[in-house]
Amino acid sequence: MNFLSILSLKYDFLSPLIKKGLKVLIFIFVIFGVYTWFRPNPNGWKNVSKLGISMPLKYPLHGIDVSHHNGIIDWESVKKMQFSDGNLRLKFCFLKATEGMKHSDKQFERNWKKLEGLGIKRGAYHFFVPWREPRSQAMNFINAVTLKKGDFAPVLDIEQNSLKSDSQIVSEIKIWLDIVQKHYGKKPIIYTNPNFYKKFIKGNFEDYPLWMADYSKETLKGYGSSLWFWQHNQKGWCEGVKGTVDYNVFLGSEEDLNDLCL
Repeated sequence: MNFLSILSLKYDFLSPLIKKGLKVLIFIFVIFGVYTWFRPNPNGWKNVSKLGISMPLKYPLHGIDVSHHNGIIDWESVKKMQFSDGNLRLKFCFLKATEGMKHSDKQFERNWKKLEGLGIKRGAYHFFVPWREPRSQAMNFINAVTLKKGDFAPVLDIEQNSLKSDSQIVSEIKIWLDIVQKHYGKKPIIYTNPNFYKKFIKGNFEDYPLWMADYSKETLKGYGSSLWFWQHNQKGWCEGVKGTVDYNVFLGSEEDLNDLCL
């Protein structure tokens, strides 16, 4: 038997398998296409090429959060940027102000001043360090941040653990929240992620306005009625900002948004 005969037998044997495989692939593609076309999309997710990410366009109030890691920001460009078919603009921005007992974000003062009167609601957050004393952390934020009417309530960022017990960390979070609330006269907003929500927030601080960072889901469930902000992506583009930035959506009305401000 020569080489051509062997090759012919080989392909005759594979031909039914190849045909069957192609049918299976076509079936899979059809099912996937039907699912993609008809699957529920309650939050109106849509790819926004200008930002390089998908956005939940059911909601009209979108914003970003930044720190010194984002460098020198051109806030006029941020204000002018429009995205999506409805010519949406960014409505709010949170700035990192402080961390731990002594650290201040080196771009906070500049960013805070630039945002004042720009037409983008501003807020300031403290990055909580659980192995540091909470009263000193609260004073670090208070000394760095002057809030005015129309600014968001102060924000506590909880995304680190320590060797302390969970109950002690919860107790120290409460100390920070109480001191800051008494100073500004407004209940703080809590920023966290699913893991730390279950660990520290659930069952302890569920009456505080909640800002969740969760990039894995199309819909958030199980966080109660205090959930207002959703940080849904860390890798969006924004005019006036070098590199990528965190994108957030507000899950309520403009009236609800204003209720979370001083």
